[in-house]
Amino acid sequence: MKIVKTTAEILSLLNQYNKKKSIGFAPTMGALHEGHISLIERSKKDCDITVCSIFVNPTQFNSQEDFKNYPKEINADILKLQKANCDIVFIPEKSNLYSENEKAREYDFGILSSVMEGKYRIGHFNGMATIVEKLLNIIQPTKAFFGEKDLQQLQIVKELVKKEKMSTEIIGISTIRELNGLAKSSRNKLLTVKQKIEASLIYKCLCYCKENKSLGITKLKDYISTIFNKNNYVALEYVEFVSLKTLQPIQSWNEDNTNAICIAAYVNHVRLIDNIIL
Repeated sequence: MKIVKTTAEILSLLNQYNKKKSIGFAPTMGALHEGHISLIERSKKDCDITVCSIFVNPTQFNSQEDFKNYPKEINADILKLQKANCDIVFIPEKSNLYSENEKAREYDFGILSSVMEGKYRIGHFNGMATIVEKLLNIIQPTKAFFGEKDLQQLQIVKELVKKEKMSTEIIGISTIRELNGLAKSSRNKLLTVKQKIEASLIYKCLCYCKENKSLGITKLKDYISTIFNKNNYVALEYVEFVSLKTLQPIQSWNEDNTNAICIAAYVNHVRLIDNIIL
């Protein structure tokens, strides 16, 4: 496994490969877990060369405290990637990706970015899309892999690639979960054992909706609100029943596998998101 830290280094390295070889790419912010590794494994299966980037992108954080507290475990990350047989790890400094005082680019993703995370984390998707566009332009992968846990991010990256006429195929990978159902997330490292147990409420509510779909959206939404209101450890920020394609709220079910239920909640000061596709 080769570790590179500058754009010049990774461009030089990628230029050494036969142009006919396919490149798979998994962009991450580090603090890697099984969910990230599943992206690497899928890339290894689909592509000749697998590249993983580790960069905690400052322009997608709404809070400086959140940015500062985001878990950083670079040595452990490198060991995990070696074990997964990743070919190249790209670990750039901010100065290698952003010019001095550079801000996030302003995008227009329309209705995709105006709901849910876009409503509660103003500017987040501009920052996320800015860094993804930069990394895709540098690496020019055949395929890029993103987790479905960040469902809105996945749909916006697909729209970004379409808008910018990039040739990269964006692949969504199923959410990997803890034994209690909690979606794997780097932020889980900020939770105590008890908080992780309490946070499983999020997935329990999603499963309840899947098992009781016939009750209808209004009753299910009321059920989730009631359950969270009774819980002293997990605070609901939002629950939305949306069309998978547009992410716009729905009042009744569309065809199977075209609906999504998305939840954002806080456990203490740690913000968690999850979803289920129905």
